[in-house]
Amino acid sequence: MSGRGPRAAVAEPVRARKAKPPTVGFVSLGCPKATVDAEHILTRMRAEGYEISPTYAGADLVVVNTCGFIDAAVAESLDAIGEALAENGKVIVTGCLGAKGDIVRATHPKVLAVTGPHAAQEVMDAVHEHLPPLHDPFVDLVPEQGIRLTPEHYAYLKISEGCNHRCSFCIIPALRGDLVSRPIGDVMREAEALVNSGVRELLVISQDTSAYGVDVKYRTGFWEGRPLKTRLYDLCNALGELDVWVRLHYVYPYPNVDDLMPLMAEGKILPYLDAPFQHANARILKLMKRPASSEKVLDRIAAWRRAVPDLTLRSTFITGFPGETEREFCELLDFLDEARLDRVGAFAYSPVDGATANELPGALPEEVREERRLRLMQHQEDISTQRLETKIGRTLTVLVDDVDEDGAMARSMGDAPEIDGLVYVTDGHELAVGEFAEVTVTDCDVHDLYAQLA
Repeated sequence: MSGRGPRAAVAEPVRARKAKPPTVGFVSLGCPKATVDAEHILTRMRAEGYEISPTYAGADLVVVNTCGFIDAAVAESLDAIGEALAENGKVIVTGCLGAKGDIVRATHPKVLAVTGPHAAQEVMDAVHEHLPPLHDPFVDLVPEQGIRLTPEHYAYLKISEGCNHRCSFCIIPALRGDLVSRPIGDVMREAEALVNSGVRELLVISQDTSAYGVDVKYRTGFWEGRPLKTRLYDLCNALGELDVWVRLHYVYPYPNVDDLMPLMAEGKILPYLDAPFQHANARILKLMKRPASSEKVLDRIAAWRRAVPDLTLRSTFITGFPGETEREFCELLDFLDEARLDRVGAFAYSPVDGATANELPGALPEEVREERRLRLMQHQEDISTQRLETKIGRTLTVLVDDVDEDGAMARSMGDAPEIDGLVYVTDGHELAVGEFAEVTVTDCDVHDLYAQLA
């Protein structure tokens, strides 16, 4: 008895007390490419023993990964930085907004450091300066697939950085530089690690997916001892061997995309293309410095659908570009009638600081730009609904994203996460997240399908 009680506390200090690991909060804004940058930084931090806090209060400092593409994104990023400063006080800023001159420091002079996008090392240098890591070999161990912000069953796979185009409305090359393709062996090894960790869907992203390998002249790389050219077709063919869904985003409608149709028809990659057409009028496309014309695009879409009848096409458009007339806008609506796209997103033109389009004559009032955006989306609603109605009565394979008391929320091959619709499986209560299931479509609305287990 005498050895218990207060005297036991006296002996306690002979055992070394483990120091509290440094903890970082992380806020990530912007596109999937920014998400991948965030994942790389988080992986580096966890590998060095940093813990990640879900709250401002629990963090020793906060990293804010920003977007700077359009004015609304700039405002959102600056607000997020301000909130982090108010709630925590110690903030490091990275991402595209950091590449736009001194706007961050001019608005928030108390931030600890500012870097641009794709700058994991610079972010880590700043973290080390303001929050040195503890050495702990057990905490330092991280999974091979790294730290991800997406659910366990899908992941983004970034294949290149930057862009060689100089679209007049875009400042991405100024923020992220020219095209730099990742070695195909590195991409495949990352994809393999993700699949081995339980990922069931890989979403291939870049600024210009169709241009993969152009900068290195399609150099030959190696994966598992096999030679592979650094080229989109070869990459998709290899990814198709991993037995997961492979979905392509940001695909410019170049002739080399035609080569991917047999891979879709064979089921190696999903019959899905996210191709940003931006407009249909030849004059506006020229002012935008965009490739192709509406006639060639319509011909290409028709050829794609002949080769892959179940192809899902998603695209984005800009309304109210400087000088756009009512007739030219109506030509875009006519294009939608012809193209019969499955999914469409639209942005009212935003005069991004630094974009050359801002110098063009004929700038339209904001209310006109927004009114045309609303008209375009309303026009597309009927088309999207009609495309979904063709799936009623069909049996589809879906991937389950969530399950609650109302059933399962899943996605078909034609639905990318967060930007497209859902398949509500009303009797899917026993399904598991990340599971594939066969369902029969019973109904639809403008965006979503409703189904029961087949």
